[in-house]
Formats: sequence, C-alpha cells, structure tokens
Amino acid sequence: MTAAPLRVFVSTGEASGELLAADLIGAMRALGATLDADGIGGERLEGAGVRLTERSAGWASMGPLDAIAKIPRLLAVAARTAFALRTHPYDLIVLVDFGAFNLRLARLIRASGSSTPILYYFPPGAWFDDAKRARTVAGVADPLTAFVHQRDFYQSLGLPITCVGHPLVSTIAARPARPLAPPGGGVVALLPGSRAGEVARHTPRMLNALALLREKRPDVTAVLAAIDAGAYASFEELLRLRSPLPVTLVRSAREALAVADAAIVASGTAVLEAALLEVPTVAIYVLSEATAKIARRVYRGTYITLPNLVLDEPVVPEILQEAATPQALADALEAALTAPEEQLADFRRLRAVLGTPDSLERCARFALRLAGR
Repeated sequence: MTAAPLRVFVSTGEASGELLAADLIGAMRALGATLDADGIGGERLEGAGVRLTERSAGWASMGPLDAIAKIPRLLAVAARTAFALRTHPYDLIVLVDFGAFNLRLARLIRASGSSTPILYYFPPGAWFDDAKRARTVAGVADPLTAFVHQRDFYQSLGLPITCVGHPLVSTIAARPARPLAPPGGGVVALLPGSRAGEVARHTPRMLNALALLREKRPDVTAVLAAIDAGAYASFEELLRLRSPLPVTLVRSAREALAVADAAIVASGTAVLEAALLEVPTVAIYVLSEATAKIARRVYRGTYITLPNLVLDEPVVPEILQEAATPQALADALEAALTAPEEQLADFRRLRAVLGTPDSLERCARFALRLAGR
C-alpha cells in the first residue's frame, strides 16, 4: 500500500531562505518522499513544486525602521496563516530564517493549540547570541542550524538544537581553477542584494566602482545579477540613464558568479555562495544612517559576512557604510583580480569547516524523521 503524500508547509521571507527551502524540498524528494507542499515565498519556491499561499516579495527589510510600515500586513498574514494551519493541519511545518515573521508565526501556531511538528531551519540570529530569542525558538520548534557557533550557544543554555553542516556545501562545488584575469581586463560580478534598500544603495556604488576600475582595466566588463523581474527592469533603467558601461544583466547570482574573475557582493548568503564557488570576493553593505546607529547598538561583533564569522578571520574584505566609496570598492576589486591566491586558500578551509558533501541529505533526513517518516 502506497503511503499518503507528506503534507509540508514552508515559510520563507527572502531570497536566501527560498534558496535553502527549495534545496531542502528537493533533497526530501530525492530520498523518496512524496510531498504535497504549500508555502510562503516566491518564484524559486514555486519552481520547487510548492504552491504559494502568499508571495513574500518586498517583505524583507533593512533594519527596524524599514520594517515599521510592513508590520501591520505581516501580522495579518501571520494570523491568517496560523489559523489555516490549525484548521487544515500539515504533517510538517518548515520555517526558514526570517525571524521577524516566522518566529511570530510559530508562536501563533502553538498558541492555537496545534501540535504539528515545526522545523526551524536556520534559526534567526545565528551570531547575535540572544538567549531570549533562542529560548523562544526552542520552545516552539525543533531548531536545525548550519553553524557550530549557534549550536554551541544553544547548548550552553541547555536548549535542544541540531547541527549537521551547511547544505550549500552539498549543492555548490568549487569552480575549476581559473587563470588570472588579463592585466587590462577581466569580468566582475555585481550582486547588490535582494532587498529594495540594498539594490538602491549598493548598485550605484558598484557601477561607479566599475567605471573607476576601467581606468586601470579598460577591457574589464561586468555581470549584474537581478533577483527578479522588478530588479531587472530597475537595472535596465539605471543603466540607460548613466554613461555607457559594459554590463550584462542576468537573473541569478550563480549565473553572474559562474563567469566572474572577482565579485562585489552584498553581505548575506550570496557571499557564502561566492566563497564556495571560489570566486575572489569583496563584500559591501550600506544601511541608512539611522538604521546603522541602531545596528551598532545591538551588534558588537567584529565581522558581518558569513565566511569571516565562520572562520573568525578577515577572509573577505568588508567595505561598509561611509567607507563604501566607489574608489574603495574599485581598489578592493583590483586587489582581488590581481592576487586572489590567499583568499581562495581560505575559501577552501571554509568549505571544510562548514560541513560535508552529505550535509543537505542529512538536513532532509532530519526533516523527514521529525515528520515521522
């Protein structure tokens, strides 16, 4: 007798979470599970065979000030979703990062009386060491982290958590070794991010840096990654309005990184993708000044990019806030193009620390066990 399909609900809120969720769904199916999946997300999740109950485009924010206007809508969606999940139960609920929404959703699900297993995949605040939030996550869900640091923090509080390695180690192979870019040329990938604020603040700086780099490398070209159709149209308009630059638009970070000799990448999961591909990388991040002041009060860490956090070393140059001038970015790109060897060796160390080739499969097996399969 054939087992009934496993009913799964997945909730994401931004591009990186969608990527991780889509890979997890694919890995669960690869293990033989028949899934009937619904969820919150966008094109990538839909492409993984998940029927969308809500589209999350525009939900992600750059700090609390940017989030204020979105709160009423997200609260309404969380309440509506929790009610639906209680009324029509699933076998498993998977929440992926995006704590501002997903943690509230988990609490509402539990408050409704639902006992459906909840997997919190990539619990929020991996590097913030927030005891209150950790206790909340562990109280409503089964947390599965990719980072030893977060596992150790939860365990120091006596909280349950599982760590089986980072799934991107399983899905991203290092590119074949490439020769250095020619002295006057090369290809640079520009990944400004997925949030509207990231696109608005990072893209002009990246394009201005490219123009400066061309003074030293007149044949250098760029590939600019748009996360969706809206970003693609915005980039087309931006490029039309400025002095001509040799920029090709593509629809994914991986497509841009595949051909790049070096990259400027907005801090986030895309920096980790670039590192695992072994693309020489410079990280950028620029918040509004008001949001930056808040960020400095709540986060005192030395680094913000994932490779640096994992290795606790300055592997990727972090060019942030007022330091993120076009000249500084151009200089860092020139260094990455000219002498990438040390950084590439660090990226290989990073892969070994992050996990093993079966990390994604182990995540999928954990999810299936939680669902009783």
